[in-house]
Amino acid sequence: MTEELYSVEQVADRLNLHVRTVRGYIRSGRLRAVRIGKQYRIAASDLDALTGQAPAAVTGPAEVSSIVQIDGVDRAAADRLGTLVLTSANTAHDQANPLRVQTVYDEQRHRMKIIILGAPVDTAELLHLLDAVLNADNGLLDPEVHDA
Repeated sequence: MTEELYSVEQVADRLNLHVRTVRGYIRSGRLRAVRIGKQYRIAASDLDALTGQAPAAVTGPAEVSSIVQIDGVDRAAADRLGTLVLTSANTAHDQANPLRVQTVYDEQRHRMKIIILGAPVDTAELLHLLDAVLNADNGLLDPEVHDA
């Protein structure tokens, strides 16, 4: 079953818009189109999504972005925590959509930020691990335990 395709001129006519306006929608990504040769073709479903007649299709899995800020941490503890988080992220179960993690340490403010991007379930597991480590009395962030 093939879907009906419209030219830019046909879409402009249907929406009572100028052709340049429709081309602008295509260039900005507001209207999906396929370029065939030198002309654009717009699928009926994409036109419906633009006009609100049909819900836009979900193009991929959901992704969460999280930023965790930890104050009052020294460089050594930040390094240990960063290693733990990166190791945990690299052992995630879904290899098709791995977690992406970046750590940043501000020496002057003794502040660490951990940026996590990934699937909601995997992100939640990593956040639970962080919460457990940060709230546990295991000495991971205590500099005196590791300096001895």
